[in-house]
Amino acid sequence: MALLDIKGLKVSSGGKGILKGINLTLEEGKTAVIFGPNGSGKSTLLASIVGLPGYKITEGEIFFKGKDIKNVPIDERARSGIGIGFQYPPAVKGIRLETLLSTIRHDKESMNRYSKMLNMDTYMERDINVGFSGGERKRSEILQLMMQMPELLLLDEPESGVDIENISIIAEALKTSLEKDKPITMRKRSAIIITHTGFILDYIQADVAYVMIDGRILGCGSPNEIFEEIKAKGYKQCKKCLKEDLCRGM
Repeated sequence: MALLDIKGLKVSSGGKGILKGINLTLEEGKTAVIFGPNGSGKSTLLASIVGLPGYKITEGEIFFKGKDIKNVPIDERARSGIGIGFQYPPAVKGIRLETLLSTIRHDKESMNRYSKMLNMDTYMERDINVGFSGGERKRSEILQLMMQMPELLLLDEPESGVDIENISIIAEALKTSLEKDKPITMRKRSAIIITHTGFILDYIQADVAYVMIDGRILGCGSPNEIFEEIKAKGYKQCKKCLKEDLCRGM
């Protein structure tokens, strides 16, 4: 059974149609990346899966672990095993990072281990992301996800605004979260990663890549091959050579 199965998903925001019939299947233990130009609907797709406010599903289904979750509240989706890392993590004044992490999961040993892995152990007494650099915010975000231990990680441009050193640190933490050290058949956690630069592919092996343009998935295949094609010919070529029906069951 697929961990995530999206069928004919149409979503609007602010009265404007954004997603125009998305079909996407993600198996347990698999990592998918999504390429696409700005404004193509990639972030809207993640927001719709996790249930963020401001996005209206007008048609289609989102099945997570076999259950249609499109009417399930966001907190229940999080408890069921869906976690999201934002492109621009917000700052929260008055709440310490350690307090949030303890609320997510009361496990001091894991908190200490993961915070050291992400070089965040000296930030625990600080307010969440207040005064943090771009790399520090992203490391804080990934630390929160590691404490949540979701079965499905939704990552919106984890390398955006992050230098090479921080990308390496974040990628190693994500590989731990995605159980990349285990044999493929034993991995239980999956991810959808949105990327513009493709840098994340140098650090995390993805199983499949999707191309999204104008609210539609136009094709999928080998992440590195698709990325090389995009770098060489741009997204206009994707419209010509990729077909939507290639992507079912990947």
